[in-house]
Amino acid sequence: MSTDTSSPDNRDSDRRDEPAWLLVTRREVVSRITDKSFLLGTAFMVVLIAGFIGFSAWQEERTDVVTLAATPDAAAMATAVADAAPEVDENVEVTVVEVDDRAAAESALREDEADAWLHPTDDGWQLTSESSEQDSLTNVVEVVVQQQVLADNAAEVGTTVESLQAGSTVTTAFLRGDAEKAGVAEAVGFVFVFLFYFAALVFGMQLASSVIEEKQSRIVEIIAAAIPVRHLLAGKVLGNTALAVIQLMVYLVVGLVGLSFTSYKSYVPALSGPTAWFIGFFLAGFIALACLWAVAGSLASRTEDLQATSTPLTMLMLVMFFGGLSLDGRGQVIASFVPPVSAVVMPKRILAGGVEWWEPLLALGLLAAFAAVTVWVGERLYRRALLQTGGRVSLRQAWSAAE
Repeated sequence: MSTDTSSPDNRDSDRRDEPAWLLVTRREVVSRITDKSFLLGTAFMVVLIAGFIGFSAWQEERTDVVTLAATPDAAAMATAVADAAPEVDENVEVTVVEVDDRAAAESALREDEADAWLHPTDDGWQLTSESSEQDSLTNVVEVVVQQQVLADNAAEVGTTVESLQAGSTVTTAFLRGDAEKAGVAEAVGFVFVFLFYFAALVFGMQLASSVIEEKQSRIVEIIAAAIPVRHLLAGKVLGNTALAVIQLMVYLVVGLVGLSFTSYKSYVPALSGPTAWFIGFFLAGFIALACLWAVAGSLASRTEDLQATSTPLTMLMLVMFFGGLSLDGRGQVIASFVPPVSAVVMPKRILAGGVEWWEPLLALGLLAAFAAVTVWVGERLYRRALLQTGGRVSLRQAWSAAE
């Protein structure tokens, strides 16, 4: 006669055999993934990312059709602009409308019959629009007018444009990395920095708030009597880390899939490696910051106290955010090895290229060591401050408090 090992009694027994930290982790994950606000927030971000990529792709493919008004003395130059526009910018199409004089040109602008008016001045040419600059048209006109005037001037002195421009070409290159990927690396690097900052701030605040709620309701005293406090901290940190990584993976997959439908699709394979490195750095950096957020919550006795106890942490995150965006050159190289800033700076360097194979490993090792120290310090502060409910607890009081 067979025994049903899946009976309620057996399942309850299995759960009792599970480590306490695993039970807390499961509770954190389940409570959040069944929360409508979390699901709606994630869905909103997915729609926002997909919409932004779709809009960018549409903008790149869209042809900007503009009408250029020209008086008789500017008709030849306007025609040259219209003919050369596709060579300068393939997404700009120029149609020339000839007008009799200045008054007719201004009237065409006011009546929206023309987007801009090209006319000569004493020292060159001027492009006049009604109230806002036509950026794409301005770029085309600047290039074409310069080329046309240069060709006319060269013909007057009996030479050619090529002879005049010989040796004047300026190219760009990087000592470290690939210049061709610089623009894409900068954009994706910004996304990496923003995603890390967003996840650490949102999940960190929620983690700290949940700790305060348990302190205010005194339910933490019941939990602490049932399981070790360090298990409670570990479960909270791991649960929120798992949720943050899952959400991050969703955003990254949506972003990479969306990118494959744009003109930058050739970069998707090259972004896979840096993205994997970013996930590793995100994991180590988030665990370190999550412990600090839990400490910020344990030091507070009321929700109103959280702003004061979390101020040093929010300042650190702002340093990481702006450091990740603004640092370059030697400063960026140095910061890529300094935890926790390295969590956002090193993935950005990897994106740009020119990083030796051992540099990400060293940076990740230093970040993991920093996370380990943070976990040890955070566990001590959290354990000694959690049950103190008589007011806001200082770091010194928490560190020296008796257990």
